[in-house]
Amino acid sequence: MDAAGAAATVQGCRARLTSWADDKSAARWSMKLRIVALGHRMPAWVGAGFDDYARRLPREFALELIELKPAPRGRGGSATRILAVEKERIATATRGCVVIALDEHGQSWTTPEFAARVRAWSRDGRPVAFVLGSADGLAAAVKHDADVIMALSALTLPHGLARVVLIEQIYRAASLLEGHPYHRE
Repeated sequence: MDAAGAAATVQGCRARLTSWADDKSAARWSMKLRIVALGHRMPAWVGAGFDDYARRLPREFALELIELKPAPRGRGGSATRILAVEKERIATATRGCVVIALDEHGQSWTTPEFAARVRAWSRDGRPVAFVLGSADGLAAAVKHDADVIMALSALTLPHGLARVVLIEQIYRAASLLEGHPYHRE
């Protein structure tokens, strides 16, 4: 996309966000968010960062963190088998949700574009589940079955850092949807 097209897209997102923030019925909306994360025993800084942004979310965002224990890695366990086991755990945790699989090869959005997506997902009425894979990533079937594959970055991020970046971006999108100015605009 050229610079003019990107500017028009961002401007369109701003217009949609502004109209939602100004809508008198905006206080009536709510959204159930679920972060399904394969991994446990995160360093203290991950929990502190996650909790800080989770506390800042408006009360209209009902947030649930589901930590799934990764499949055991050991002798004889191929990555394919491990991912298949994890796929079943993910499917159970995301049943009935709009599923957003996080992968560095997924769609990349600006903050206003992400906020517009969050708004659209909230209108769907179903809970939204963001899925963070294990050390081996996500099974191809999880990505295939997901409603969206989203990239937080083109870089490979450590699991704990991706968890904090995700919740911060959800908080930032919520702030835009609430009508708070984005610091770069």
